[in-house]
Amino acid sequence: MIVSHAHRFIYIKTYKTASTSIEAALAGACGPDDIITPASETLMAHREGRLAQNYRLDHPLVPKRPLWRRLLGRPERRYHPSVGYYEHMPAWRVKAYLGDEIWSRYYKFTFERNPWDRQVSWYFYKTKSKKQRPSFDTFLADKRRAWVENYDLYAIDDALAVDFVGRYESLADDFLVAMQAVGLDGQVSLPVTNVSREREEGDYRSYYTDDTRTLMGAWYAREIALFGYAF
Repeated sequence: MIVSHAHRFIYIKTYKTASTSIEAALAGACGPDDIITPASETLMAHREGRLAQNYRLDHPLVPKRPLWRRLLGRPERRYHPSVGYYEHMPAWRVKAYLGDEIWSRYYKFTFERNPWDRQVSWYFYKTKSKKQRPSFDTFLADKRRAWVENYDLYAIDDALAVDFVGRYESLADDFLVAMQAVGLDGQVSLPVTNVSREREEGDYRSYYTDDTRTLMGAWYAREIALFGYAF
């Protein structure tokens, strides 16, 4: 997640939408007062010029770090809300921290992806450390682990809360639209980062049965209705 005061934009980072590439491109254009949230060392290595900065925050809505983790001396989690601003941060929290004036004046954008395709990418990402990867159907049986919360990152009170939602399927063109809107046209370019080498070749449709296709349609009905995605 990035907030640029220098260029007056807010980037909401979603899952499996080339967000690492987008974040790397934007970080290089940020000024010293801009907010760039931390990520894993591997992902931050792709950022040119600037790493994480200005993300810690003293605000009454910032939740406290769990007491048991502090007592046991457990390391701080970069993606936990207790750090302040964090990686995949929902729009409602960003708005609350920045205030209505900045939120209303800044250009807010994010990216989305066909939910059926996104789910296959998420499956490979979430099971990459397994010695024996479960089947796709088995993975989907645990919604708590398998569900991708993108819509709730860029919506507030179940309504779209950003000015522009680019599509993964037209990434380069839509990224250009966003950069033109914030006056960075020609100044930033998308690197190729965090490409999965594990996903098998082939159409994402091949992973689905009629039942799981219908199931994903129900899980992600809001995105599908809003953007007109089809299987």
